[in-house]
Amino acid sequence: MLSVVRNLVSSICRTNSRIRMLALAALLSFGLTSCGGGTSSTTAPRTTPNSDVTVSLSPHLSAVTTSQALTFTATRSGGADPLLWFVDGVQGGNASVGTMVSTGDTTALYSPNASTPPGSHSVTVRVSGGAMSPAASVAVTDLDGVFTHHNDNARTGQNTKEYALTPATVSTATFGKLFSCALDSPGQVYAEPLYVANLMMSDGKKHNVVFVATESDWVYAYDADSSPCQQLWKKSVLLPGETTVPQADTGASDDLTPEIGITSTPVIDVQSGILYVCGKSKGTGGYAHRLHALQLTSGTDAIAPVEITARNFVPLYQLQRPALLLSSGTVYVGFGSHGDQNTYQGWLMGYDAATLTQKFAWSSTDPASGNNQGAIWQSGAGPAADSSGNVYVETANGEFDAGSGGNNYSDSVVKLSATGSVLDYFTPFNESVLNTGDVDLGSTGPVLLPDSQGSAAHPHLLVATGKPGTIFLLDQASLGKFNSILSQDLQEVTVLNAAQGVGGVFGQPAYWNGNLYTAAYADYLKQFTVASGTISATPQSHSSNIYNRRGGAPVVSANDTTGGIVWALDISGYPNGPAVLNAYDAVNVASPLYSSPTSGTGAAGNAVKFTVPTVANGKVYVGTQGWLDVFGLLPN
Repeated sequence: MLSVVRNLVSSICRTNSRIRMLALAALLSFGLTSCGGGTSSTTAPRTTPNSDVTVSLSPHLSAVTTSQALTFTATRSGGADPLLWFVDGVQGGNASVGTMVSTGDTTALYSPNASTPPGSHSVTVRVSGGAMSPAASVAVTDLDGVFTHHNDNARTGQNTKEYALTPATVSTATFGKLFSCALDSPGQVYAEPLYVANLMMSDGKKHNVVFVATESDWVYAYDADSSPCQQLWKKSVLLPGETTVPQADTGASDDLTPEIGITSTPVIDVQSGILYVCGKSKGTGGYAHRLHALQLTSGTDAIAPVEITARNFVPLYQLQRPALLLSSGTVYVGFGSHGDQNTYQGWLMGYDAATLTQKFAWSSTDPASGNNQGAIWQSGAGPAADSSGNVYVETANGEFDAGSGGNNYSDSVVKLSATGSVLDYFTPFNESVLNTGDVDLGSTGPVLLPDSQGSAAHPHLLVATGKPGTIFLLDQASLGKFNSILSQDLQEVTVLNAAQGVGGVFGQPAYWNGNLYTAAYADYLKQFTVASGTISATPQSHSSNIYNRRGGAPVVSANDTTGGIVWALDISGYPNGPAVLNAYDAVNVASPLYSSPTSGTGAAGNAVKFTVPTVANGKVYVGTQGWLDVFGLLPN
């Protein structure tokens, strides 16, 4: 019998961590729990459990990075013998699964390390002669961080290194708001929070850090896990004598209120330890946009900030809404308008990441011939970049004559080189109708699909969508340009229901594991499948709730190709009601796993438009009006 059990243990040790966690806990009574291959003096003694002696653990669900330690507390009934602690069935743990060190009569410290396999690990405890406690689950993540808008330069919106948050662990009973961090008033957060794991800060300690930028022109660094909030630094990007820009100065009555400062999502270069951020300001000399390079550890300037200028570029009229892009040593900064007011063009500018020297300034429409528009705003989505360093943007309504040899690229998807030269473009056949009706193609940004979803003929795919409510499937190598009779795309999929009176896509779609997720204005969150270069003509599933106001901008967390969750913020309450965080099983989004309440201590702060949640290490970070709200697993 003993040899049979040994063979069983050996087989279990080769399985995934979830199966190993459950099975090893069940085999503890045999004294054969080491994945080293046999009995050990560190394994539990073989005794008959005394049912009168019980023990339980807290926290029951938790998540850590490889540099974090976590204290577990045991509550026991009966028995006076010392507690015996186990990780994945190994008493005291080991260098592989992480170690468990007693720190008191009823407490022990779990510490993973760089070699600890990412995923879920089991912590159990027993009193000698007593029963084993129910297993507590601790998820160890190897996620380095979320350094850019929508997770990557392809803008897929997927974090595939999330091990704590799964459809099995996210519910109203297990998940909710943990704490909130106050920001300087009014402090509206249009930028997506960014996250860096295991960062050595100026206090000499490693922290997981969340970075938040606000319309009040402040950038904050908070410990991502500390409650009450631990502010590590904050930095104003205003120069002496400057203020944020009053909304009324722009002439737009319903765009950004009451002030304009930092609207776009910054971008992080973790290798150089720099966060790049663009702020807008008003001073005695007029209005300015400046690009800043801040040290991650302190918020101080790593490079002197530079003012953004170009021929016929008017700082007051231009809104820097698209997220920043860092690709191949260049920081890309895009511009649109304030509510289509004043004279403006779309702009994409490139800056050397090491010096902040401007490399190029490209205008999507001709700035010398009048108000040609063609804004690059994308509802806050950033330009996308492929592995060769080519950059893709979507433009909004305005002049278009590229089909006849001109240089006005409104309502188009444009592919540019790393130095700002137009390489290719796609424009729908009915561009003039879109322009007349203010139906911006560029109300969101492009998403580059993994090559695994392409076909032999078209291996490199891109999806673009916007106010037309259509998903355009394009070939990155040949976007299709313009044809006045028929759009030269690979496929078109209608997102909106025909009965909808309003609509359009404002939130960038998300991709995961052969699925595309999008939530249009006044529509459901919809799940389409993608395979062999084709998108399903109809949704595989859709949510039971509708996203009013401006729709939703979904993101996905998953453990590679399993445990996927789609997260989206319902901002119907804007401007005077809370953001609602929704979570769905990514395999079928029909019913929410969780929806945050609209009142009480569990509710998020008041919503802002076009916001995107950030998922990292068992937590979800949501920027609101004057607050950073942090959701996560409830410890018990």
